[in-house]
Amino acid sequence: MRDVPVTGRAPAPDLARGAALLLIAVANAHTFVTHRGIGVRAYPLDPTGVDAWLAAAQLTLVDGRAYPLFALLFGYGIAGLARRAARDGAGPDQVLALVRRRGGALFAVGAAHAVLLWHGDFVAAYGLIAVVLAPVLVRGSTAVLVLTGVAATTLLALLYAPVALTRSDAASASPSLVAPDVLSAAVERFGEWLFGNLLISALGLLGAAVAGVLVARAGWLDAPARHRRALRRVAVAGIGAGVVGGLPLGLVAAGVWVPSEPVALVVGVLHAVTGYAAGAGYAAAAALVVARGSATRPVAGALVALGRRSLSGYLAQSVVFVGLFPAWTLGLGAGLPLGAATLCGAGVWLLTVVAAVVSRQRGRRGPAEVLLRRLTYGRAPAAAR
Repeated sequence: MRDVPVTGRAPAPDLARGAALLLIAVANAHTFVTHRGIGVRAYPLDPTGVDAWLAAAQLTLVDGRAYPLFALLFGYGIAGLARRAARDGAGPDQVLALVRRRGGALFAVGAAHAVLLWHGDFVAAYGLIAVVLAPVLVRGSTAVLVLTGVAATTLLALLYAPVALTRSDAASASPSLVAPDVLSAAVERFGEWLFGNLLISALGLLGAAVAGVLVARAGWLDAPARHRRALRRVAVAGIGAGVVGGLPLGLVAAGVWVPSEPVALVVGVLHAVTGYAAGAGYAAAAALVVARGSATRPVAGALVALGRRSLSGYLAQSVVFVGLFPAWTLGLGAGLPLGAATLCGAGVWLLTVVAAVVSRQRGRRGPAEVLLRRLTYGRAPAAAR
């Protein structure tokens, strides 16, 4: 069994990954803001002015939408990995073993990321899904995948129902960010990740991951030019649903609307469920860009380069955020305006785009991708070009 060379990859998923990293950087940046109270989905409590508008916009378009997009692409990648292994002559048990090795490698990288940098890691959750549910992702029928996705999404929606009611004067939703020193922050972060984030993230990402497997089987991202009509429908319906379902919670976060408690619970469910639709819509939009032949243009090409080094780009975001924001580093997150955090997130993403383009020009993979492939295959990966 072998890993696929970079030049053999379909561009649409990588274009979507590169763009998704911008959404993830913006969505994560606000979680490092401290000493402003805790509002909806860890946004600052009672924002005003530009911050209020940004909170509304991000909850409508970004927050709860970026991670489903990435999870869909993860499921697509797992299906492709299994398909290539079978094509190379691997038996069913060997394919499952390969998927579980990839999952174990992802879990190890994600656990290190969570313990050393940021408790909100989602890479380990992907690894857990791949290890535990490899038979479902690889061999599951369409009916089994649909039922699994619906069950996971329903449970996630129930867990996120109270999100519109979140209000607290605490310094941060993550005690590790306001810990006074490196050691105490690491202890707090480990607990936050293991007991608070890992299982919830795995559950929250599972529905989109099985959707990604179904997308891979349909071939929509591999040959988008053949599926333009379906992709247009998914893009319009998915993004539209994401906007309609995300705006109410955005208005709550901005302080424009204070719903009654029963209505607030419905708002939380609506935001969570339509995030999956938005993620699928964003993926379809990226595929349509490729179908138009735009993937070779400079901007799209740069996003593809980053998408092919998405794990390195994701980890780099945490390195910069942790260096700037927590109390045990520079402490710049204390009282930081949401607008400044958003600009920082976008700026960090832009730096990773530049780094990815330079890496592509030099024919190199991302360092995290090299490590992941070594852990999966036990040897050096194929050359980048």
